[in-house]
Amino acid sequence: MQQEAIAKAAVLIEALPYIRRFRGRIVVVKLGGSFMDVPDDLAAVCADIAFMRAVGIYPVVVHGGGKAISRAMEEAGLEPRWIDGLRFTGPEELRIVEDALATDVNRGIVNLLETAGARAEGLTSKGRCPLQAQPMTGPAGQDLGLVGRVTRVDHLLIRGLCDLGTIPVIAPLALGPEGRKLNCNADEAAAAVARTLEAEKLVNVSDTHGIRRRADDEASLLTHLSEAEAERLLADGAITGGMIPKVGTMLQALKGGVKKCHVISGRVPHSLLLEIYTDRGVGTEIVP
Repeated sequence: MQQEAIAKAAVLIEALPYIRRFRGRIVVVKLGGSFMDVPDDLAAVCADIAFMRAVGIYPVVVHGGGKAISRAMEEAGLEPRWIDGLRFTGPEELRIVEDALATDVNRGIVNLLETAGARAEGLTSKGRCPLQAQPMTGPAGQDLGLVGRVTRVDHLLIRGLCDLGTIPVIAPLALGPEGRKLNCNADEAAAAVARTLEAEKLVNVSDTHGIRRRADDEASLLTHLSEAEAERLLADGAITGGMIPKVGTMLQALKGGVKKCHVISGRVPHSLLLEIYTDRGVGTEIVP
């Protein structure tokens, strides 16, 4: 029993320099992937975020919800339409996307953070929306409907909530020209928020443990990458599938002044705390 207590104290001592270093700094946490569909996994990550706030970090959460959107569209009898990997969003699709993200997913994350002892507020297109966007088209100019790219972030609103001790929880829905609502990519939205807030870190919490040199080889996990090395892996085709846009948006964040980006798995207990507060970490970090 005493040895167990000593081990816990050693962990706290190891975390102390990081607690001091990051006190008062903003860390943007992007939540996405199917781990969010496992209540215990999502609750554990939210508990980690609440801990971060309790020891002085200002976490800002940006979340996706692709699985929830697909389920809601299926229940409504709508077939998802994809154009070069981008979801087409018409008026009916947008209504479903907004209900899934702004009501179900966002409110669920806020409730979990508050259950963990933190104060949190949802920022969505149904209330105070911190994101503005311009309509975007597909790679070949295809019409994507009500899809946008974030062009402005209300940093005063977000920073004000942080200063009040509240965790902002942002859904990737934005206001476009003439007040039209637009569906945005959550990874791009998180990168835009991190750049605007000059965040210390952007942490992408998903289903993957990090970036691998060989996608099918778990032993090839890369724990540390420079910006140039990550760009080289993209160019060489070593980074594949859904990791391509994630890494691309993190590189945008680094070029915009974010000091470090991370990719970790939401399925590993306390991965967020281990990545930030220990010497070793558990995922991949990308630095300028």
